[in-house]
Amino acid sequence: MRVATSTLKEGHAMRGDDRQQAAMFSYISPEARVPADHPLRPIRVMVDQVLAELSPRFAALYARTGRPSIAPEKLLRALLLQVLYTVRSERLLMEQLDYNLLFRWFVGLTLDDAIWDPTVFTKNRERLLAGDIAQAFFGRVLAQARQRQLLSDEHFTVDGTLIEAWAGQKSFQPKTRGPAPPPDDPGNPTVDFRGQRRSNETHVSTTDPEARLYKKGRRQEAKLGYLGHVLMDNRHGLAVQTQLTPATGRAEREAAQAMAAECLRLRRGATLGADKAYDLPEFVAALRQQGITPHLAQNITAHRSSVLDGRTTRHPGYAVSQRKRKLIEELFGWLKTVGLLRKTRHRGVRRVGWMFTFATAVYNLVRMRTLAEAPG
Repeated sequence: MRVATSTLKEGHAMRGDDRQQAAMFSYISPEARVPADHPLRPIRVMVDQVLAELSPRFAALYARTGRPSIAPEKLLRALLLQVLYTVRSERLLMEQLDYNLLFRWFVGLTLDDAIWDPTVFTKNRERLLAGDIAQAFFGRVLAQARQRQLLSDEHFTVDGTLIEAWAGQKSFQPKTRGPAPPPDDPGNPTVDFRGQRRSNETHVSTTDPEARLYKKGRRQEAKLGYLGHVLMDNRHGLAVQTQLTPATGRAEREAAQAMAAECLRLRRGATLGADKAYDLPEFVAALRQQGITPHLAQNITAHRSSVLDGRTTRHPGYAVSQRKRKLIEELFGWLKTVGLLRKTRHRGVRRVGWMFTFATAVYNLVRMRTLAEAPG
């Protein structure tokens, strides 16, 4: 009996107590809690360098007197976390910042710092929108990639993707219409589009007037959205230029010409790869006039032939460009599955374009971290 009692006491002593009393103080900083090999650490180093370089630009956006607002550096770090971790709203982001130690460390908040109100956070983000900070952030990230010799400046790929607008099909209403009968359900009325001819010339979205009805290909559903365009360097799949436009039939080729003219003007003889939607005489002629060699996928059907012939396609570099251009689909896939851009939460070309450029810069940071950790 004594042996059994002794064994029971020893077993009870070895078991930890389920104490739930909160400690009054903690002497361990968030920095010590984050593992040394955490993937956010190299991204934080790159981001801090970018923000330090943008500090004079931030100063120009704020008045010298008045109540201090959210530091723009903390605001951008929080937005970067929202993109990286696919946090679907600012309210949820503030909730994560309240109890997520990793988020607090990355943004630069102590354990005792109060979290911002979601409305205040979005209002402060508008100031960064007015200052075109996303483009400046993207440019500084690209400068780091160039400093690390991750860009070739010789071989590029261009493509566009449809970004679904924050507007439903029911909001796509005729521009001129008479008084409508009262809906059966004010919150979600029943609408029948059968037999109606709806186009961007006769209809407009009442939710997002700048969004346009568009479909990316045949046998696909037409959606309200925008077109995001990216010019990618072929060496490591980093984006070097972005643009967002209303969704029109000519937007992809026009944006490609504009981005190529701006980014490739210093180097004649550079190659530009693209899919077969760009295989048109006027686009190829415009590239050649700029001194750019078109490496487009040939669009050969029973009714048409490709603009490119064997003088271009016989070179080994053409096959390399066709293989490398698939990297841009990985970029678009990341932006839509991780970067919150499958269906944007913003309205208008300016706001959606800001987030598109910023999310692409975040993708570049992730890609640069991966390349730095790759062996050899």
